[in-house]
Amino acid sequence: MFERVFHLKENHTTVRTEVIAGVTTFMTMAYILAVNPNMLAAAGMDSEAVLIASCLAAFVGTWAMAFLAGYPFALAPGMGLNAYFAYTVCGQMGYSWQVALMAVFIEGLIFIVLSLTNVREAIFNAIPVSLKKGVSAGIGLFIAFIGLQGAHLVVDSDSTLTTYVDFASDWHTKGICAVLALIGLVVIVVLYIKGIKGAILVGILATWLLGMVCQAVHIYIPDPESGFYSLYPSLGLTDLSSIRKTFGKCFSADLGSVRIFDLLMILMSFLFVDMFDTIGTLVGVSDKAGMLDENGKLPRIKQALLADAVATSVGAVFGTSTTTTYVESSAGVGAGARTGLASVVTGLLFLVAILFAPIFTAIPGFATAPALIFVGFLMVSAILKIDFDDLTEAIPAYLCLLAMPLMYSIAEGIAIGIISYTVIHVACGKTEKVTPLMYVLTVLFICKYIFL
Repeated sequence: MFERVFHLKENHTTVRTEVIAGVTTFMTMAYILAVNPNMLAAAGMDSEAVLIASCLAAFVGTWAMAFLAGYPFALAPGMGLNAYFAYTVCGQMGYSWQVALMAVFIEGLIFIVLSLTNVREAIFNAIPVSLKKGVSAGIGLFIAFIGLQGAHLVVDSDSTLTTYVDFASDWHTKGICAVLALIGLVVIVVLYIKGIKGAILVGILATWLLGMVCQAVHIYIPDPESGFYSLYPSLGLTDLSSIRKTFGKCFSADLGSVRIFDLLMILMSFLFVDMFDTIGTLVGVSDKAGMLDENGKLPRIKQALLADAVATSVGAVFGTSTTTTYVESSAGVGAGARTGLASVVTGLLFLVAILFAPIFTAIPGFATAPALIFVGFLMVSAILKIDFDDLTEAIPAYLCLLAMPLMYSIAEGIAIGIISYTVIHVACGKTEKVTPLMYVLTVLFICKYIFL
């Protein structure tokens, strides 16, 4: 059955590989089960209801991706977008979380229309191949940076913005976490080089188990006030009835109290970030997996974008912020995922997580960090495919990959890349390489920076 539905032999993969990869993707994404409820609780939402909604949205979106597009890409409520939801729309603007959910629901409907009318597909295909390589490498740097932060190897600094952790001063929390993450990275690297299947997943589990041992001997000491929790999973079950506190509440929003300009700004912000985060993720991860054709296009891109759009609206109905394709899918791809079967496994785990969320949320960030750092290495290799002899192609790709980690946004990296590509080619008299849609995107991004 799996062969008939997902064409495993055609994609040079096996059921075992896809299952391991699907589990790997879930493990690297499981942090959202802890982060998203805490984030949206700041907007006044019930955290347990948000956790259930997040799991359901991830399940629906990831299965939609599996069966509509057949790709190993997982979806869940997006980081960044949930912060905008909680701290800007509900915080600075003062709107209720019901209004914010309605905005997400409307945004999803707009995305569905754009996907069905080929607009999002056209945008994906309009991005030059060199920029797609830059996007892939940029995402590699971006997720590696996320991994370094999750490992507590890179921390804030007043003088240099970021620096390495002071191992001695916070030894029982940040220091030991950083050391364990480095050990986990070595485990993954050695196993991967030796060709061991499931190297990334083994690295995550080994790091987590070492952390439990360190806690048992009091090398790692939990400090909940500082964000360092017990590494032992609890066996409590989730109160399923709490979903009633958020389910369908987007339809009870009082849009009459929302200023028209504010509503447009909210919708445009959700649209821009979600659209280009998704496109960037699809470009980067599919390029790494070798799924792009000879023209740099992704087969079944319309179905992939449609799955993302449907997940956004469905997630809003359940009661969570914008659901989007996750860059952590690259961890599964790095573990060998090539078909929607991996997404089926990831989606099922999100469904199971509803019942056993306390177990999955116990997976510490320093345990998944080595996977992100290593997958970042795998993705950054796309830079080798950029033609550095043609500076009009190479420089925009460079600016794109540079902007993603430094601006902490895939969407901003794409915006910088598109604007610079158009400006440089026009200034150098190579307008034949700039498609009409690239001009449109350039103008839209410039307007975004001016007005949003």
